[in-house]
Amino acid sequence: MQKTTAACRGSDRAVKFRSTPWVDWANYWATGDSSSKSRSLFNVGHLGPNGRGIDGALLDLEYQRIELIKFNLLDNSGTYRDYVNGDHGQSGRTLKVWPEMRLPEKHAYYDQVGGAGPQLCTGQLIRFRNLTGVCNDIRNPAMGSTGQLLARNVEFTSTFPDLGDDTLARNRHGDRIGPMKPDPQVISRRLFTRRQTHPELCEGKPTDSECDYVKAPFFNVLAAFWIQFMTHDWFSHLKDGHNDASAPPMSTGCRTTETGGSVRPLTPAEVKQLGCRPGDVIDPSMIADRTAPPRFTDSKGVPQLRRAYRTAPNEVTGWWDASQMYGFDEPSQRRAKQDPADAAKLLLVPVTEGSPSDRDFGYLPLLGPGDPQNPVWHGQEAVAFPDNYSAGISFFHNVFAREHDAFVKAFRARTARTPDDDCGLRNPDAPDRVIHYRDVTDEELFQIARLVVAAEIAKIHTIEWTTQLLYDEPLYLGMNANWHGLFEKDSLVSKATEKIVENELATSKDPTLNTELYSVFAAGAGIVGLGSHHYGTGAIFERFDPAKTDHWSLKNPSDVNGGVNHFGSPFNFPEEFVSVYRLHPLVPDVIEFRRLDAPNAIAEKIPVVATFRGDSTAQIRQKRLGNWALSMGRQRLGALTLENMPRFLQDLPLRQRIPTSPTHRIDVTALDLIRDREHGIPRFNEFRRQYGLRQLTSFDDFIDHRLEGDPRASNELARERRLVGILGDIYGQHHCDASKQITRAQRNDDGTPINDCLGHPDGSVVDNIEDVDLVVGMLSEFARPHGFAISETQFQVFILNASRRLFSDRFFTSSFRPEFYSRFGLDWVNDNGPDGKVWEKGTPNGHRMEVSPLKRILLRTIPELAGELDSVVNVFDPWARDRGEYYSLAWRPRKGAEADPAFGQGS
Repeated sequence: MQKTTAACRGSDRAVKFRSTPWVDWANYWATGDSSSKSRSLFNVGHLGPNGRGIDGALLDLEYQRIELIKFNLLDNSGTYRDYVNGDHGQSGRTLKVWPEMRLPEKHAYYDQVGGAGPQLCTGQLIRFRNLTGVCNDIRNPAMGSTGQLLARNVEFTSTFPDLGDDTLARNRHGDRIGPMKPDPQVISRRLFTRRQTHPELCEGKPTDSECDYVKAPFFNVLAAFWIQFMTHDWFSHLKDGHNDASAPPMSTGCRTTETGGSVRPLTPAEVKQLGCRPGDVIDPSMIADRTAPPRFTDSKGVPQLRRAYRTAPNEVTGWWDASQMYGFDEPSQRRAKQDPADAAKLLLVPVTEGSPSDRDFGYLPLLGPGDPQNPVWHGQEAVAFPDNYSAGISFFHNVFAREHDAFVKAFRARTARTPDDDCGLRNPDAPDRVIHYRDVTDEELFQIARLVVAAEIAKIHTIEWTTQLLYDEPLYLGMNANWHGLFEKDSLVSKATEKIVENELATSKDPTLNTELYSVFAAGAGIVGLGSHHYGTGAIFERFDPAKTDHWSLKNPSDVNGGVNHFGSPFNFPEEFVSVYRLHPLVPDVIEFRRLDAPNAIAEKIPVVATFRGDSTAQIRQKRLGNWALSMGRQRLGALTLENMPRFLQDLPLRQRIPTSPTHRIDVTALDLIRDREHGIPRFNEFRRQYGLRQLTSFDDFIDHRLEGDPRASNELARERRLVGILGDIYGQHHCDASKQITRAQRNDDGTPINDCLGHPDGSVVDNIEDVDLVVGMLSEFARPHGFAISETQFQVFILNASRRLFSDRFFTSSFRPEFYSRFGLDWVNDNGPDGKVWEKGTPNGHRMEVSPLKRILLRTIPELAGELDSVVNVFDPWARDRGEYYSLAWRPRKGAEADPAFGQGS
């Protein structure tokens, strides 16, 4: 960032912090709360200081996405050589079909898609979402399907640095790192454990529990369980609740510590003081391929790996398809039950007591003796992905099962009113036959409902969860642009940008046009619905009746599939994306349980661990879904920072998972570190370089220097300095060697290679910043943009993958049409329900806002929440918080919630 550009966008503040490792845009005008706004008299539109600040931030964010799309897509399935070198004269970044994404000969649909010849999905295979995720991309049937290899966002040579295969990795770390180096349980106990006033009282007793945690003021506990609900859909290394059960269990640490640069065993006294357990063991990760990766030479003569040193399968579909609810393979589908009395609905068991919504909808059934299940799931509700189940996960499963059935009921009501109307649905086997509402079968209606629910979930996550996770104006605009576009959806400029994407960029063989500019123009039109119209030459001028020129046809594979863009690399989630979703500090140790008849009182405190697995059933049903919504909606979640891990996760019972375990317990926070190391995640500093972020040169770089000189921040600065000292104790220092180059991902500002000294004099003692584990580094990022619940390192990974999972999915792009969703279903997704668009009162944060999709869903499925939700704008913002003016993070009660003890002294 040039000094003059920084001054233009953020004045002195943006200039002052240019030399820190952190992003510049966070210091621009109007990117924080009201105090970040310029008070200039000339502050008008895009040319005023505030407009320049916001626009500059959006430009920076778009440039980041362009760079990530260009450099960080590395597929593990064998396509990488063609991505680098191209194929038959075509740039690899514009390739759209890969032999590696064909269905194998033993697949049930092999002959149906073309067998040994060119494969193309047709007929019923393209109509709805398929169980295992095949045929989402009709020309690459296997892409994103269950069992496909997880991809990478980092150079293959940077993965698995502890193997020592890469010279630069050896230069970077020496012999200081390994699967158990530094010791994961020692890190957990010294850096992750919550510092609580009375830890002996943190036992979840109904009245006197005291489980302190650092709270995020603008994010609630619903948001913590939402993201777990999402990850159950996106990726999993587990197979029916197990990792590699065929291998002997492995240690999880509590064995060694570092003193004066050398590693030694922990003494019994140190083990006792730390509170860790040397006897803890766990099953190792499942690995698909441990063999040496094949190599090739790129067009510049540089040797390259064709894949990472080890690979692992994604045991669920990679698509945003609600597979955690509906299934991702045959056993999971058997757990996800359709109503035997009404095949269009999910099975919900009626109840005779409770709220009206409980009686109207009921609850999910329990797993039965004939259901495929791990013994530890006994007593849980029957869902496709039942692992790591809790009351919070049960809440969202029940809500969306109710939403599925509510959609079915509303669709049938629409059918009853006008049975002979064209519903918009079409059968690919008879694409010209009109399907009237009365013609829709129960199975078709079930599949439409699944499409609608999956799209609602994706919309909630994009424009509701993420905009509260990243609570500032640039991200509000940016995330809404992902879904709706920067411009009004039916405006002339939106139509124009959509036409440019469709007619010029999507078909171009120029990688700059097909990838980088495609991403830019998609921000104008919005990713959702890209390619869902095929306009003639005059379409942008006929926006009041676009059907006259819309030539999209279900008969044309290029129309059905034409809106997707994989940017030259087949879609699947990368291992790095899995790692940045290690968000355990979000969860409190206890739920402050409230009841709707007295919302300002905490009725009892329920240990989260007491709501796990089968215990979740009684908790949800006896205490009622509405009360759980209120309780999780009002309570703040934990901040993502050091010393804020739930204590129960450091002492979690394993039950029957490892029968031979001496302790039958596990420290999940230590396991986060172990799994990252097993999956070959680069350590923190190299991880940042791989994503185009600035490196750190010492542990002190973690400190948020923006706080210096502010007397109100003295306690926080002292905390950060103390924690940086512990980082030094754990990871240590060494005498650097300037002759050792340590990375190929970036260079110094003067163009020279980055070496072991990181800018310090040769031979000086430097911090082992290169050895810091990714999770530790992310939690140590104390300097963050305003309203960011996550670190900027995590956010960089989100920028790429959050948009890519929309770009790559035809059901969100070219197949986001009535032929698949029905007209009723498409309107339901676009309008957040069956009653048309509904608007919030006023202009929250300066915007006219629709009532959010999750708020509408809660009002449909738990209508007794209406009074509590009346003043709620974003369901993931604590429900009793006064949002105040422009992106305020203040913790103040809204009117009527003044008596809530959450706002008491010390809150």
